[in-house]
Amino acid sequence: MKNLKSMMLGISMVALCSCAPSNPTQTAQQVEQKSDSAIVIENIMSRRSIRKYKPQPVEREKMAVITECGINAPNGQNKQSWEVRVVSSPEFLNGITEVYKKENPKAAEDPNFKNMFRNAPTVVFIANDPSYDLSKIDCGLMGENMILSAWSMGIGSVCLGSPVRFMNTVPGAKEYLKKLGFSEGYELLYCIAFGYPDEAPAAKPRDTSKVKFID
Repeated sequence: MKNLKSMMLGISMVALCSCAPSNPTQTAQQVEQKSDSAIVIENIMSRRSIRKYKPQPVEREKMAVITECGINAPNGQNKQSWEVRVVSSPEFLNGITEVYKKENPKAAEDPNFKNMFRNAPTVVFIANDPSYDLSKIDCGLMGENMILSAWSMGIGSVCLGSPVRFMNTVPGAKEYLKKLGFSEGYELLYCIAFGYPDEAPAAKPRDTSKVKFID
């Protein structure tokens, strides 16, 4: 958490130094508040799902900050009905990928295919407690916190469902699911691939008509 606070303080100071008050009567606190909100909004609006990554792994210290941001997400009754596993082990990622290739031989024909997680060097697996009916919502909120905190550090990500479906249903993948060591009763829900981006995709259009204000 200390690393996270230091990083955010540095970002805020840069923003403050580069911005002069448009109104001479504005206080330094008001300028800082505007700068902080602008930073947060820019981080949200600039985020993209990344599907091409550089081979360098994400440092463990940064993943620790990312996961701490994740578990500080809002959640119902503070049940924290999630469990998180961070995997950067090539042995694990390549091993489960070999199982995937046996079941899907065409995947191996792609010369750019390295692993079933969009070639990401780090994958976060998230399990939920199905005994709590809102657990999936809480896990989604946690994932968004991770994704946005990662983006603020120049780390890309993408949510993945098909690898989880594969791990939950294919007998050959059971060994790797067991290695994640989730508590009894918890179910693997989804995973998030993390890595340094090797692409800069454009934003896809959003349908603002789906949002309506009710008077």
